[in-house]
Amino acid sequence: MPLNIPDKLPAIKILREENIFVMNQSHAQHQDIRPLKIIILNLMPLKISTETDLLRLLSNSPLQIEIDFLKIKGHTPKNTPSDHMEAFYRNFEELNNKKYDGMIITGAPVEQLEFEEVTYWDEMKQILDWAEHHVTSTLFICWAAQAALFHYYGVPKYPLEKKIFGVFEHKLTHPKLPIFRGFDDIFYVPHSRHTEVREADIKKVKELKIVATSKNAGVSIVKAKNGRQLFVTGHSEYSRHTLDGEFKRDKAKNLPIDIPINYYPGDNPVNQPVMRWKSAANLLFSNWLNYYVYQETPYDLAKIS
Repeated sequence: MPLNIPDKLPAIKILREENIFVMNQSHAQHQDIRPLKIIILNLMPLKISTETDLLRLLSNSPLQIEIDFLKIKGHTPKNTPSDHMEAFYRNFEELNNKKYDGMIITGAPVEQLEFEEVTYWDEMKQILDWAEHHVTSTLFICWAAQAALFHYYGVPKYPLEKKIFGVFEHKLTHPKLPIFRGFDDIFYVPHSRHTEVREADIKKVKELKIVATSKNAGVSIVKAKNGRQLFVTGHSEYSRHTLDGEFKRDKAKNLPIDIPINYYPGDNPVNQPVMRWKSAANLLFSNWLNYYVYQETPYDLAKIS
């Protein structure tokens, strides 16, 4: 079924070339269907790429999905044209009276800072508090997962001696949960981070349940409030070449970076990266939409509490 996304969003052309059914708002307004309303707080530096990655995964939905993009007020992205931000993103004050079926908050390139040192931490806390009462289910990715675990439950993050960088094997600790419908016993997820949350800290919080882990990447997915909050420490949304781009960018800047693990055949960056996480990523997002958003959200959004 189609995604209902803003007219002229750059992702439309790319997704249509991949035979993904997208519908611009002009067309969608003529359909008498109550769409799922999803809000995305995109904190990644390459916003257009992240938009495309997320919309690609949200496309496998039983209903129309209406997308709003949220930005941090006063923060000017260095890698995204200002006219794109003005056309497609809104400040929190413009959207905070609305309610949404689902929300996605992405990672951000600030993980090596203490939370309180992040320039937009106060606004981030305001958005997290708002989401508890205005959104049926929120999916937190990478730094957003760490930030939300800290804000809601006091779970700290720790610096790593060495960056976790590559594609890692994961296993399910609660395979019967709806979020894992269709998953294999072993699945893969890309990670790219300098910090971690630890299992021992999470297990101290009775409201939290670790539902997927990795021997080499640690805690992978944490669930709270019957799926109203899902914390994902990796980047299932990454496209095939995202890690490749990060690796070559850092090499060009002479930054310390290892070849991503389990990514290039023969660990040779000349080779086409192997994509091992595509099916699990699609299942993760479609199961989240189906079981934790669509089947749980009220028809009247005003009834979300």
